[in-house]
Amino acid sequence: MDSSSPAVALTGLVKRYGDKTAVDGLSLTVERGRVTAVLGPNGAGKTSTIEICEGYRRADAGEVRVLDLDPVRDAAALRPRIGVMLQSGGVYSGARAEEMLRHVAKLHAHPLDVAMLIERLGLGSCGRTTYRRLSGGQQQRLALALAVVGRPELVFLDEPTAGLDPHARHATWDLVRELRADGVSVVLTTHLMDEAEKLADEVVIVDRGRVIASGSPEALCHDGAENSLRFSGPPGLDMGSLLNALPEGAKAFEVSRGAYRIEGEIDPQLLATVTSWCAQHGVMPERLTVERRSLEDVFMELTGRELRS
Repeated sequence: MDSSSPAVALTGLVKRYGDKTAVDGLSLTVERGRVTAVLGPNGAGKTSTIEICEGYRRADAGEVRVLDLDPVRDAAALRPRIGVMLQSGGVYSGARAEEMLRHVAKLHAHPLDVAMLIERLGLGSCGRTTYRRLSGGQQQRLALALAVVGRPELVFLDEPTAGLDPHARHATWDLVRELRADGVSVVLTTHLMDEAEKLADEVVIVDRGRVIASGSPEALCHDGAENSLRFSGPPGLDMGSLLNALPEGAKAFEVSRGAYRIEGEIDPQLLATVTSWCAQHGVMPERLTVERRSLEDVFMELTGRELRS
């Protein structure tokens, strides 16, 4: 095994269903020991892509390497090294939660402590409950536990916090961070933008079967759009005078009566310049805020759609 190779490497991936092309020449790389979030509107091709990586579907064209193995041809060697959390299914409906978790743990050479996982994910009260009688949130937490109990090198998490209450959601986030700290590679699909922003080292946006953008959340939110500073004050301020005080390339507008916006590279120096200008002109800026483009803004700009379509 070459630990320097990517956890996942896809090149020119194609998947068709009849006359519909779900994945159209998609290429992406998932580096080891990092959390990579894959985002896309419904029908964008991300689920087919992930299922090909997991070995549940065959690609029609392109190259697929997962931990430097082919997920179909080398399935027997790959399965003990990866964890998969499905959005639904994959668990015998009549099995008790703790019974199922302990059974899966015994299939691995060095599993995590089952009691610890049960406590961390709040499954203690439902350990003897059959899967079919668990709530949706409890089923989600059990699916997560089943995915990570074998200490995988790579784990695929499909909507890991869907239907969870805030406490369980944050517990899940903490577990994902601990996996990364332990060197585990995590591929995460989610409809929650704040989840992707908080957890992901790398975000990959997929639409119409192709990768249309990738990078860190910070880079994606900054690239191609400046931040803005807004404040309120007396109507009719001299924007020409303010603009002359600002660094080259900045813009100043009165967007509506008494509401002002500064566009440019918003940094402490620019903020000081604006407040100094206001002081010199006897202006008390009110509701002064710095606005930064969010990952959701980026997604909407690139796809023209909300994440749920």
